[in-house]
Amino acid sequence: MTASEPQELLVLLEDYKQDKRYQLYDNFTIGPEDKKYILESTGKSIGDAGDSLEYHLGMSFSTIDRKNDWTGPTGCAQQFKGAWWFRSCLTSHLFGLFGEDQSGRGILWTTFRDVPYVMKRAQMMIRPRRVSQSLG
Repeated sequence: MTASEPQELLVLLEDYKQDKRYQLYDNFTIGPEDKKYILESTGKSIGDAGDSLEYHLGMSFSTIDRKNDWTGPTGCAQQFKGAWWFRSCLTSHLFGLFGEDQSGRGILWTTFRDVPYVMKRAQMMIRPRRVSQSLG
């Protein structure tokens, strides 16, 4: 999906107070299936949501039945009830449980408020990067 040409990723976030923010990454690359969809690159980022994705660089995608993080036997996907590029465990988790429960098991982007804070809405959109739009 991201191997054919350079891609950019736009993350749109909204909290339960209707605060909307974004973060744009200029070189988003995910590895192939045989590398467990490793998060290879995010490139440079700009936006007002803060960079909560870079922490997960180099991590393979984890699911409840495929633990690829650096934690104990349970794993972050099982603990946080959803799949993501977990390290140990997270600074972001856009595939978390939906809901306003502030247990830390929802849709998270920690740099949004500098604390684990559950989001109301999150969108991830990728598209081929236009050379003139590179952030660098």
